[in-house]
Amino acid sequence: MTDTSQTPLVQLKDISISFGGIRAVDHVSLDLYPGEVVGLLGHNGAGKSTLIKILSGAYQKDGGEIWIEGKEANIQSPRDARDYNIETIYQTLALADNLDAASNLFLGRELTTAAGFVDDAKMESETAKIMARLNPNFRKLKEPVSALSGGQRQSVAIAKAVYFKAKILIMDEPTAALGVHETKMVADLIQELKKQGLGIFLISHDTREMLELCDRVSVMKNGKMIGTERVEDVTEDDILSMIIMGKKPDQAA
Repeated sequence: MTDTSQTPLVQLKDISISFGGIRAVDHVSLDLYPGEVVGLLGHNGAGKSTLIKILSGAYQKDGGEIWIEGKEANIQSPRDARDYNIETIYQTLALADNLDAASNLFLGRELTTAAGFVDDAKMESETAKIMARLNPNFRKLKEPVSALSGGQRQSVAIAKAVYFKAKILIMDEPTAALGVHETKMVADLIQELKKQGLGIFLISHDTREMLELCDRVSVMKNGKMIGTERVEDVTEDDILSMIIMGKKPDQAA
C-alpha cells in the first residue's frame, strides 16, 4: 500500500504540451511515491508516452510544474533528468550487443585505475554485486548481451539504472515480446526495486499485467487524464472501460 504520508518522489502538476496545434497532453497531474509502481495505460496517441517523455527530458512542457522530492525541478534534457535520479528504460533497451554486461553497465562511465586505465576487474566485480542484488540467478557476466535472453537483457538495463543511483525509474513496455518465464523474471525485478524504495512508472498495453505489477493505474485518453485508481479497487473491465469509454468506474453507469 502506498504511504501517502511520505513526500512524493514525483509530482506532475497540470502538465500540458502541444504539437502543431494538437494538445498531446492536456492539463495532466500525476504523482509517484517511494516503493510504488504506477501504471500508465491508454490507446496509442492517448498521451502517456508524451507525458513520460516530459519527465525524462526528451520533451519540454508548454505548461505546468514538475516537482521531485518536494522541490520544483527544471528538466530541459535527459541529462537534467538523470541529475534528478530519473532513469528511463525504453523497450529497445539501448544496449551494445557486442559488449558484455559489465561493459554495458559502465558504457560511457567506465571505472579507471589510479594510472588512468580502464579497470575491467573492478567493473566486473561491481556488476557481479549489483546483479546479485537484483537477479541472483544471473550468471552470464562475460557473454555479449546479444547472447542473453530478453529477461536477462532487462536485468542488465535495470542494473545500470540502479547502480547509478536511480530513484525514479520509467519502464516502457518492459515485458513486450517476452515469454512467461522471462515476464516473471522482470516482474520479480520490479518487486525487488519496490523493496529498495524506488518509484516506478510502468507503461504497458497489458491490463492484466498492470493489475498484477502496479499499486495504482492511471488511464489517459486524448491527452487527458481519465483517472487514477488503486488496483485493489478496480477490475480489468473497469480499466478497459476507462481506456475505451473515457469514464471512471463510478461514472460508467
